[in-house]
Amino acid sequence: MILAESKFKGAYIIEPERLEDDRGFFARIFCQEEFAAHGLRTRFVQGSISFNHKKGTLRGMHYQVAPHAEARLVRCTMGAIYDVIIDLRSGSPTFKQWVALELTAQNRTMLYVPEGLAHGFQSLVDDTEVSYLMTESYHPDLAGGVRSDDPAFGIEWPMPAKVIADRDRTYPDFAVQTLRRDYEG
Repeated sequence: MILAESKFKGAYIIEPERLEDDRGFFARIFCQEEFAAHGLRTRFVQGSISFNHKKGTLRGMHYQVAPHAEARLVRCTMGAIYDVIIDLRSGSPTFKQWVALELTAQNRTMLYVPEGLAHGFQSLVDDTEVSYLMTESYHPDLAGGVRSDDPAFGIEWPMPAKVIADRDRTYPDFAVQTLRRDYEG
């Protein structure tokens, strides 16, 4: 695996290092020792998939707060997504900045999203599937989010959102939203 830290401390872009032969290739997508050496959490307790029928579907920007703040390992297993993270750690030099990258079934790139960042994506093609591994179980009472079109962040999405959940569309402006103290870092 090739782990490259993004401009956000603790957020890593992970590319498989392929060992190719006439059968195809083999590549590791997780190694406890390598993750630990980079300071990443190595215990995943929940896995989920998200299937998106339509190109332009937007999901996010989500996070979960303490005591069950979660890190995520995200990979697109079918289709393609524009994957976005926002740094919501108030003490961070990159507070309120965002990073985006394209995750596709073909490039097999993954994104490790540490606690303190909001995560979301937009499907770039029809019939897109995303796989997540999380370091904490889902707790709806600790789940939060910020709007994907909030001017506080200025995310440049590749296309207008064609499908978006009411919850994601109606989060309050970040300027008036108070992040829970146990989420800030």
